[in-house]
Amino acid sequence: MKRSAVQAQGACVCGAVRVEIDVPAQWAWHDHSKHSRHAQGAAYATYVGSWRSRFRILEGEEMLTRYEDEAAGTTRSFCSRCGTPMLYERARSPKNVNIPRAVFESRTGREPRYHMNLDDKADWTWVGEALKPLKGYPGVMWAPPRKKKRPLDPMF
Repeated sequence: MKRSAVQAQGACVCGAVRVEIDVPAQWAWHDHSKHSRHAQGAAYATYVGSWRSRFRILEGEEMLTRYEDEAAGTTRSFCSRCGTPMLYERARSPKNVNIPRAVFESRTGREPRYHMNLDDKADWTWVGEALKPLKGYPGVMWAPPRKKKRPLDPMF
């Protein structure tokens, strides 16, 4: 396959592992599954998918540690120095590789428009409720509790 004229590069927190994909990425999505939530340590994980032929590890392949979940048919790779999740691969999609969107500094050519495994999302995930500034803490927003409706007086 011919290499794209534009690439997006990404790296782990410590910089030991560097990756690159040809732009545009194949697709991007938010994964709300329990497995991704645990692996990423967040409410959901956002991934960019790439054809394996359009993906390259530029540096630090020897620094990657792999975890294979045989039951799920997935493999996750992390930087062995800083722990940054770097790759998510599925046995059922051997021609694809998925990279956490957060490792990329630049645009990847795809916006994450898809949500996977919403039925598995955490009950504590923020879902767009109104936020207000927290007084005395610049830059901190909070979701005030919902006001309880008083029951109607049956006499009226």
